[in-house]
Amino acid sequence: MITSKQIKEAALRLGADIVGIGSIDRWKDAPPQMDPKMIMPRAKSIIAMGFRVFRGSLRGIEEGTYFSNYSAMGYGGLTYVYMPMTVINMCKIIEDAGYEAIPMGHQSDWRAIDNEGFLKEQFSRPVEPGKPYPDVMVHLRIAGYLCGLGEIGYSKMLLTPEFGPRVRVGIIITEMELEPDPIMEPGMLCNKCMACVRECPGNCIPKDKIVKVNLGGKEVEWGDIDTKKCGKYFCGAQEVEEGQTGEYLEDTDKYSPSAISPFYKRPRKLYRTGQAVCGAKGCTRACMISLEKRGVLKNKFEHPFRTKPLWSMDWSEEGIANDRPAEYIPPYSREVKDKKESDVD
Repeated sequence: MITSKQIKEAALRLGADIVGIGSIDRWKDAPPQMDPKMIMPRAKSIIAMGFRVFRGSLRGIEEGTYFSNYSAMGYGGLTYVYMPMTVINMCKIIEDAGYEAIPMGHQSDWRAIDNEGFLKEQFSRPVEPGKPYPDVMVHLRIAGYLCGLGEIGYSKMLLTPEFGPRVRVGIIITEMELEPDPIMEPGMLCNKCMACVRECPGNCIPKDKIVKVNLGGKEVEWGDIDTKKCGKYFCGAQEVEEGQTGEYLEDTDKYSPSAISPFYKRPRKLYRTGQAVCGAKGCTRACMISLEKRGVLKNKFEHPFRTKPLWSMDWSEEGIANDRPAEYIPPYSREVKDKKESDVD
């Protein structure tokens, strides 16, 4: 029988930064559409693995010069390439021991519910009475919380003692019974400083509208996130004023580039996701800065993340005209000379 200690050692060796284990009974109050037992009825344990988002992958956006790295390396590449490899290889170890294991590296577009928990219209049907609509979605951040990796902050981000909100979660649902880790008490990291609220570019995290749920026997609360609005503003869009039109998003004329986007139009996706032009300005960057200032994170750095006021784009006609270069600037300064006959060998 493989022990919890051996499972954690293997996960860390294979590339996870943090590992936690939760017993399946912690999901007893989960709705059917988010219940792991609906996927694996004999499940006994959930293994949650956390993968750090490099602080450096946010640097280019903070400086306003290199936006793709966070979407490519801190989001898509980590989520769809690196993390699944670790989760898959962990499942090999478990199944070699004779227990089924389901790898879940990220949420699938096949899930039957949307980001707000509502069923998608005319998307799927239960295969028989009493079963949920396919696909069931196990909430990964909540799984991280129930497996003891951290707590849910006011922004609904999973905050870990090691990295704060800079973490992505992959899980394994398994029949193997393992010793669970304790659940972190709410409020040990998030002090509701509301930095996430103040710095969210779309004002998608309300200060005065709260969701309260019971998770694993503990009351947990977060701001009632406007996920549909977030989906537009996180990629650098903002709603145009009445009577105006915009070309930032390809499927509507209701949005123009916002003060946090240097792009005329939304950039293309990277690794099937990304376009995170805002660089998680409120829910990750502002939260991380607050936690680091309080000195509560284990991942320490020589220098503070933010050392100067943030930049802001001016998308008025005057602002656009002022920054347009008068002539082509070559990528490297160089002097070009005509070759003389004396220079030829």
